[in-house]
Amino acid sequence: MLRYLPFILILALTIYAFIDCLNTSEDEVKHLPKVVWVIIILLFSIVGPVVWLAAGKARRGAAGGAAPAPWQRNRRTAWVAPDDNPEFLASLKDRKDKDEELLKDWEADLRRHEEELKRREQGGDPDSSS
Repeated sequence: MLRYLPFILILALTIYAFIDCLNTSEDEVKHLPKVVWVIIILLFSIVGPVVWLAAGKARRGAAGGAAPAPWQRNRRTAWVAPDDNPEFLASLKDRKDKDEELLKDWEADLRRHEEELKRREQGGDPDSSS
């Protein structure tokens, strides 16, 4: 069983490098086109994956001193709770004002309909007189 271990490790390294190469965007691939790297990884079982991992991909530095990744640059640096976010609080106030205005319109419409029903019940429907 132990004699198969080197073959399993080589196969695992090749599979890892192959998947890593396929998942890497074309912008991050260095020196050669991505298709050539895939062929090198698959044809040269030990050397190909090692060369890919060492020189084929633009690696990022340590998180402590490196610049943020492009997808992180536009994000806020710190999370702000809704209660502390002035934009969110202002949007709540605007929404509350709109809701109150809508409620007043509904109440006025309801009162107008109630008065119309009372007039109809009292016997005179001004719209139906011909």
